[in-house]
Amino acid sequence: MVESDSDRFFSRIPVFEEFGGVTDLGNYRPLPDDWALATGDIVDSTGAIKAGSYKSVNMAGASIISAVLNAVGSQDLPFVFGGDGATIAVPPSGIEKARAAIAAVRTWADEELALDLRGAVVPLKDIRAQGLDVLVARFKVSDNASYAMFAGGGASWAEARMKEGQFSVPAAPATVRPDLNGLSCRWSPIPSRHGEIVSIIAVPGPAQDAAAFRELINGIVAIAASEERGGHPVPAEGPTPGLTRSGLELEARVRAPKGQRLKAKLRAMMEYALGNGLAYFNMKLGDFDGRRYKSEVAANSDFRKFDDGLKMTVDVDKTRLAMIELRLEEAARTAVCRYGIHRQDAALMTCFVVNPMQRDHMHFIDGAAGGYALAAAQLKGKAPVMVRAAATP
Repeated sequence: MVESDSDRFFSRIPVFEEFGGVTDLGNYRPLPDDWALATGDIVDSTGAIKAGSYKSVNMAGASIISAVLNAVGSQDLPFVFGGDGATIAVPPSGIEKARAAIAAVRTWADEELALDLRGAVVPLKDIRAQGLDVLVARFKVSDNASYAMFAGGGASWAEARMKEGQFSVPAAPATVRPDLNGLSCRWSPIPSRHGEIVSIIAVPGPAQDAAAFRELINGIVAIAASEERGGHPVPAEGPTPGLTRSGLELEARVRAPKGQRLKAKLRAMMEYALGNGLAYFNMKLGDFDGRRYKSEVAANSDFRKFDDGLKMTVDVDKTRLAMIELRLEEAARTAVCRYGIHRQDAALMTCFVVNPMQRDHMHFIDGAAGGYALAAAQLKGKAPVMVRAAATP
């Protein structure tokens, strides 16, 4: 397939390297008119998490990204991981492929994880007809990876319409499976080093005061940035490997249908043992350097993002957390923002690594006991607001 200029939109956006740049509209570009947003999330993720299925919820959320990227055949598309769901922008050449991928993920999540995943594909023209927009920035997290940031209110509008059943993608027929190649969860929960792992969501409030909201975000980011490694939950040397029995079963369900999982489990265990062995003995195998890979995992992680609002899972001490909560409470009291916070003692990492020999592997961070999903649940019941494109970030 020959890529058009529209297809290469994301790769041509200049990167910014300081996270505070998420509030600078100069870093954002409007998504092309002929693109669409593919979005999905778990129905009643709060109940699933409380029932102990938090790893499955995270895996299902990341599966949306994995399935769409694999179906479209490109990893260079704007997306954001939200813990129990995800949103990914696709060019016109990939819209029908994304639709088929979402349909397959819905069936897979139901059959393999007993989770109800809803999904939608929302054209940009319908978003812009509401006076909203989808603006995309590109934040460089390391020399090898960058993540998309979304502003303009359009992504939030698309998610809200999906939850209402609009633009819905029906589930695929029984036994149809998505291509989830590269999706895995082979790391142990990452314990807090400073106090608590805190998942924070802050979105614009009814006051629609863009300047005050930008000031709030800059203040929160600055407080977290004053912590060691900017509050990054993953140590610089990388997380601790961990492939539990339940994790192995979950990965087997990603890789193979029922009745064909023994081979998938054996392969996962062999890859896990080989990678850990190379890292432990500081050895290389071809282009794969085990010890370097672990540090790249830390560097390539998306522990903070902007998705029509701030989302971050950070490791901070009590003093910094109190300062963040005070800022958020004051802003909520003046209707500048709506927010949710969920505390836990560890973070969880889900990975998308199509080729371990390449250095652009992607790693999604959430709280290990509910994270973004439970932080978002605190927003429910409060009056939502759709902020126009010129008012965010």
